[in-house]
This record gives sequence, C-alpha cells and structure tokens, in this order.
Amino acid sequence: MSIAGRVEPYIDELVAIRHDLHAHPEIAFEENRTAALVAEKLKEYGVDEVHTGIGRTGVVGVLRGHGGSNRAIGLRADMDALPITEKTDVPYRSTVDGKMHACGHDGHTTMLLGAARYLAEHRDFDGTVHLIFQPAEERGGGADFMIRDGLFERFNCESVFGMHNMPGRPLGSIAMRTGPIMAASDIIRIVVRGTGGHGAWPHQTRDPIVAGAHIVTALQSIASRRVDPIHSAVVSITTFRGGTGGSVVPEEIELGGTCRSFLPEVRDLIEAEMKRICTEVASAFGAVAEVDYSRGYPTTVNAPEETELAAAAARRVVGAHAVETDVTPLMGAEDFAFMLGARPGTYIWLGTGEDRPWLHAPDFDFNDAAIPAGVGYWVSLVETALPRPD
Repeated sequence: MSIAGRVEPYIDELVAIRHDLHAHPEIAFEENRTAALVAEKLKEYGVDEVHTGIGRTGVVGVLRGHGGSNRAIGLRADMDALPITEKTDVPYRSTVDGKMHACGHDGHTTMLLGAARYLAEHRDFDGTVHLIFQPAEERGGGADFMIRDGLFERFNCESVFGMHNMPGRPLGSIAMRTGPIMAASDIIRIVVRGTGGHGAWPHQTRDPIVAGAHIVTALQSIASRRVDPIHSAVVSITTFRGGTGGSVVPEEIELGGTCRSFLPEVRDLIEAEMKRICTEVASAFGAVAEVDYSRGYPTTVNAPEETELAAAAARRVVGAHAVETDVTPLMGAEDFAFMLGARPGTYIWLGTGEDRPWLHAPDFDFNDAAIPAGVGYWVSLVETALPRPD
C-alpha cells in the first residue's frame, strides 16, 4: 500500500481538526488555542516529548524512531491566520470577526499533526524527528523568534524542512528547486517634506506631491536600469498619502511600499539606489526626502542535498510525474528563510488545485483533498532521511 494510502484511516479526523482550526483563527503570537490543540493532539498520539511556549506560542514535539542513531531532522508547519474578513459560505467559516485562515496554515498544521500520528504509531525510522509548529509566519517573523528562543540549541536538527500549499498547481503535485525559491522582502517608508500653501498660488510652494509623484516614477528605474537584467527585483510603491483639501498644498506626504529580491547584492543595490533617488529627486523640486528602509524576511534558499532528498521522498508518494524539481521561484516571501539560514534544508510547494482561490483572498479555503499527499510527503521524508538499517 502507498504511503498516502496508509494515512487514509486518519483523514476524517484530520479534516475535522482542520475545520476546527479554520473556524477559530488566531493571528501572529495569539495562537494560544491553536497551540493548546496541537500540544493535546501530540500527547494523544504518543509523541515522546511536547514542549510549548517556544518563540512565545510555538510548540515542538520530539519523536524518536527505532534504532540508536543520534541523527535528527526538523519538520515545520506554521499556525497563524490573517487579519482578513472571510467571505466563504462553508459551515466551518471563521467565527472571529476580521480574522481568517486565508493562507492555509490550518492545513499545514493539520498535515504535520497527521504525520505525527502516523510516525508515532509506526516509528519506521532511525533517529529523531522534531515537529516544529511555528507562530507568526505572516507578519511577526515567528521563525526568527523560535530560533532566538533556542530552538536549534534545544532541538538540534541537522536539517529542517518546510511546506506550503499552492493553489493554481495540480492537486497533490509537489514542486521545489535548489537555490532561491522565495524572495527577500523589505518595507519602505518615504516622507517628502516641502512648503505648503494655496493651490491657486503653487509658485509660492515647494509642492511635496509633485516631488513624490516624480519619486514614484524614478524609483521604477532601479529594476529596469540599475539591476542586471538576468537578476530579479521588484520595487512597488503601494501607498501615497497626503493633503487634506482641494485648494491646499500640504507640507508633507508619505509614500510606502515593498521591495523584493533574491540576491544579497541586489538587495543592497536597491536600498542604496532608493535613498539616492529619493534624496536627489526631492531636492530637484526644492523638497527633502527621508527614507526608512526596513529589511524583513531574507531569501528562502534551498540546499542542494536536502532538495534532492525531498524530491526522492515526494516521488515515493505522488509519483515522478507529479514532482517538479526546477520550479520558477516566486517574489513572495516566507519566514522559513530564517530556519534555512540556521540549518540546511528545503521548502516545497504542495499543489491544491488549479481552480482554487489564491492565497490571502477572502474566499480562500484550504483544499482538504490535499491532506493525504501532504501527510504522505512528511512521512516519506522522514523515512527517506532517517532510514532504518537493513
């Protein structure tokens, strides 16, 4: 029987858990109910150790296989929801106003719980598995919090693995690549200050709106004219705030947005060019600009050896035809990057259907039909990475 087939007896319970999590979403560092449910289930399944409160609301289960190996790996699932009002009509829709599982972390948590149950019952591996349930992936950098709280000192992993559901890809397919798979994400805030006045006498002002508009246009030259064309960069201005009345030129306006890149040298270039362009363009209009460039999640980089191992594990579950090993990376960001900066590993995408709503949409709902493949992948990964001696 296939690995996915062997987890079929758990599916009804796992779907019920997923629906319960979906109905009770908790955002970054508020995952108290979720963490309590995870800890309860890990204990119920017979996981050897259950540790809570790591990185505030994180949970780690420790599971030992048969044999005497001192090798250990980590499997990570994120638990948090988003501050979005749900617009689905499913019976298990969010019961919390303004919060919902719009990214499928309820499914991620459920699939790792399913793997915990199977692995605890069978233990067909030699070594230790650390089951890492992480808070605050969306906005709080929960992976970094867990690391700084001693995650890998307390639970030493030679490698660590992550997974994310991916709508738009065939159901049950698995995709990955060696090297960068998700971008670094930075936040920018630009304040442009001029001299306000009456809109009927603009010559008496130093209009920050005009300066800001030219800054927005000029910043697009970073990706098109400063970054090597074979590399990737995104500079997006997403907010432009200023002014209070139709005849009033304001003294100050504020711009905001995000920058994305894969290479450290491109990230450095974007920051330097942004500060130069904002300063010089504002000066040309008699205004001044202040740039706050805040670096967020680093690039998510998959290690070669661990990616090959993950691909082999995936083929055992879904077949070679459903495994892609050179997928095009995305400019979205992922805080699992912090864990991959501390330990080698890999991050894969699990297809949840080509006709599913996109991530972070108010009508998003994780596809329960992907649970067997996700659980099966985790199980296969452990058995592949930590094989029992013949």
